[in-house]
Amino acid sequence: MVNEWVYCPRLAYLEWVEGEWADSSDTAQGRRVHKRVDRASGRLPAPGALGDETSRVRSVTLSSERLGVIAKMDVLDVRNGVVMPVDFKKGKRPHVAAGVYEPERVQLCVQAMILEDNGYRVERGAIWYAGSRERVPVILDDALRTRTLEAIRDLRAAAEAGVRPPPLEDSPKCPRCSLAGICLPDETNLFKTGHPPRPLNPSDDPALPLYVQTPGARLRKRGQRLIVEIDEDRVEVPLIDVSQVLLFGPVSITTPALHALMRAEIPVSWFSMGGWFLGHTVGTGNGNVAVREAQYRAAFSEERRLDFARDLVDAKIRNSRTMLRRNWRAEHGVDGKERTLAGLTRVARRARHAQDAQQLLGLEGEAAAIYFGSFGRMLAQGRENGVGEFSFSTRNRRPPRDPVNAMLSLGYAVLTRAMTHTISSTGLDPYMGLYHRLRHGRPALALDLMEPFRPIIADSTVIQVVNNGEVKPNDFVMNGTACSLKPSGRKAFMAAFERRMATETTHPLFGYQVSMRRLIEVQARLLARHLQGEIASYPHYLPR
Repeated sequence: MVNEWVYCPRLAYLEWVEGEWADSSDTAQGRRVHKRVDRASGRLPAPGALGDETSRVRSVTLSSERLGVIAKMDVLDVRNGVVMPVDFKKGKRPHVAAGVYEPERVQLCVQAMILEDNGYRVERGAIWYAGSRERVPVILDDALRTRTLEAIRDLRAAAEAGVRPPPLEDSPKCPRCSLAGICLPDETNLFKTGHPPRPLNPSDDPALPLYVQTPGARLRKRGQRLIVEIDEDRVEVPLIDVSQVLLFGPVSITTPALHALMRAEIPVSWFSMGGWFLGHTVGTGNGNVAVREAQYRAAFSEERRLDFARDLVDAKIRNSRTMLRRNWRAEHGVDGKERTLAGLTRVARRARHAQDAQQLLGLEGEAAAIYFGSFGRMLAQGRENGVGEFSFSTRNRRPPRDPVNAMLSLGYAVLTRAMTHTISSTGLDPYMGLYHRLRHGRPALALDLMEPFRPIIADSTVIQVVNNGEVKPNDFVMNGTACSLKPSGRKAFMAAFERRMATETTHPLFGYQVSMRRLIEVQARLLARHLQGEIASYPHYLPR
């Protein structure tokens, strides 16, 4: 952490104080390089018992009460009563004047000072670069020792102050940083400098959700693979390729599989056979208390809640208007289109000046009546394969009473699950909302954040599966007045939903290409930055 503080104070703060972590090819390669030296071997004698022998000791952990630091040292070379710490690095030797970059020199100096505080004599250190197979000596002079003490003091002071350091500006360090997607350096700086961000975030996460929805299916683990067993058939999936597991209805999962998923921080989401979201099974989760503290302060401020809610309802209405403008089908005629769009514009404008939450709820309901009153105009009619048999007159739920409403309810349930997972992974509390009323077991903040995404993701998926004929009228079953999807229809709908989540779009504020799945994570992290005061206002997602 002292190394990282010298390299980038914000990176050290995110990892050490806020507990953030993300893997990358660099971190994976670093673990491979350290695999051997992380295996303890040899024994370090007491300071008075070193003698003149030569020995090498691996993976030694020592601490210094004076400095208040602890270090796990890769290799200690002992010769003639002198101990030399050797630190292993994955890359090649840098061609710099000091032979070694400053963060690595400071890290080695910390180890040397810890050894000295434990009574050992240290004259120099060394860095072993695995990439070029070179050992580079490091001189532990007074200037390096002073810099090291300064770094330790500053890191501890930042942790005690509880203030995250600002991001680096246009730094070449950011593109290779594994935490770039968490730190959002350029995105955060945009609100101060106005400079468009570099595309530091990957456009999408290569890991994907695993859906298990066949009744009687069983999910178990073997090695680093998950195995789905259905009667005599089975499907194997590498654990590293899974971002979430979603279990529908009467399916089971073994304890070893559940433990592996919790250790990997991969959530398991449970749904009823009809698609009702029941809950999560997760590991210890994100322990970032500072983010939740800022969230609770905002939640207890009536003024901040109302400011956020005004923008939220405005964004939802504007995105609903965008869906109608884009998808209004010619076969329904254009009568009423401009009137409908103008009506939504007026309600959105009024929402920006609402006096309280009750007025906002009324305006949100008024906009929903306008939007769903014209929702059927986005569905194809008179086509083959039963496409024209889908109709929509009004939004109904609990239970939904027709196929379109059944798909809308399922889409909202799955989107709620995605939002709850993403919000939890950023350290925010999904149950402490700013607009939706707090209720036991209700993920109010997830419902808040998903409002602008309802039409863009869930409604868009419903329109797509109907107009493309991916879900047929015979994919539904009626139970009294309740309508729900059969397994075949739900499978087709989920496939379309995940395609929508993987669709790349241009972020309207940052200008780079990003998938809807990644965009939701970026938005959740921006909300955390806003709540902690790093950015003045939360920018809702508003596609053009």
